[in-house]
Amino acid sequence: MLLDSDTQLNQKSYYEASVVRQAPELPLQCAVSADVVVVGGGFAGLSAAIELAQKGFSVVVLEADRVCSGASGRNGGQVIVGFSSGQTPIEQQLGAGQARLAWDMTIESIALIDQRIAEFGIDCDRVAGYLHVADSARKARLLETDMKTLQRDYGFASEFVSGDNTQRLIGSKRYCAAAFEPVSGHLHPLKYGLALADAARNLGVRIFEHSAVRDMQRGATLRASTDAGVVSARFGVLAGNCTLCEYGPRVAPEITPRIMPVGTYMVATAPLDPALCRRLIPSNASACDNNFILDYFRFSADHRMLFGGGVSYSTMTPRRLAQTMGARMCQVFPELKQVPVDYVWGGFVDISMNRAPDFGRLGQNLYYLQGFSGHGVALTGLAGRLVAQAIEGQAGRFDLFARLQHRPFPGGALFRTPSLVLGTLYHRLRDAL
Repeated sequence: MLLDSDTQLNQKSYYEASVVRQAPELPLQCAVSADVVVVGGGFAGLSAAIELAQKGFSVVVLEADRVCSGASGRNGGQVIVGFSSGQTPIEQQLGAGQARLAWDMTIESIALIDQRIAEFGIDCDRVAGYLHVADSARKARLLETDMKTLQRDYGFASEFVSGDNTQRLIGSKRYCAAAFEPVSGHLHPLKYGLALADAARNLGVRIFEHSAVRDMQRGATLRASTDAGVVSARFGVLAGNCTLCEYGPRVAPEITPRIMPVGTYMVATAPLDPALCRRLIPSNASACDNNFILDYFRFSADHRMLFGGGVSYSTMTPRRLAQTMGARMCQVFPELKQVPVDYVWGGFVDISMNRAPDFGRLGQNLYYLQGFSGHGVALTGLAGRLVAQAIEGQAGRFDLFARLQHRPFPGGALFRTPSLVLGTLYHRLRDAL
């Protein structure tokens, strides 16, 4: 890996460098009205806007920065079935039957992505296939158990290999077991997100960028106020994720403590020889290990290694980030030691305490979608569909997720980050065993 020792966190990610954005939408500068106001112009907010517009609702989207400038536009691009929490917490709270319905909806969430790609003619480098990998005997046993449980209880098939056979699925000696499944996969998240925004505009959705919501007055009519304007609406959807951590005490103080902003970071190498790519990941699948502090990686359409991991729970960007991330990548693939790293970037995603999504309503007409916990590429689309159904009056599927109980992070606003850092150190030690 070749990097200048003074390399700083690159504010222009590989994704931003590989798209051409349209001119910014004007900020909201007046009073407008709509059936629904959506706060947040990422995957969840845009998906809700599309579904609502298709049902005949007038929709306004308020985005604090640019569309998909947050986690939706800079994530790993991994389209993953299921939940970050796994199925056990879902089963414990909902029971086996309802947990199966929740699982089936995650399968639907991936089908929804492909449906929208076809419906709106989206070019976003979509690839099917996903690899779960394990780097120790203990983790291999856990992986095998998890895959067998999904096959037995949910009919979800995968191919599990271990020992020398692992090299058939992934060209890395770091891993002693792997499981391949064809349902999940990967895509270029920013290409996908910008295309969703175009689709929403074409359906009549009004999008205002650089329009952070500073206050939300509740009642039969909601009033979402920005620095220079206000939207009055019958219904509201809070889909801002980490933005709610900043403005949450004024907008939705009762749900803000239930999510934590977590720093995630990625590097992108220079383009590689396609033959090397085929040797390292023969299926061109996206991949992720099953450690608590995990690594995830895949190849881009132009044959770059996109490698993520090394999360930060302290809200501080780690020092020497490019060198640290590059070292993690080279532990997995030593063949990349002399390959230049062209991009390094990062930012915050939101997690819930139990790593399950946190959907619900405040009063009768204000809905929230948060806590995607690393599975947001797929689950955000599902969330948008469910909240649109609920606003239309068909709330059964939305309420299935609203039944999941979520606890606030311990320590309150002042101490919850330090306490999470200590917990993370414990899990790092467990991963090393």
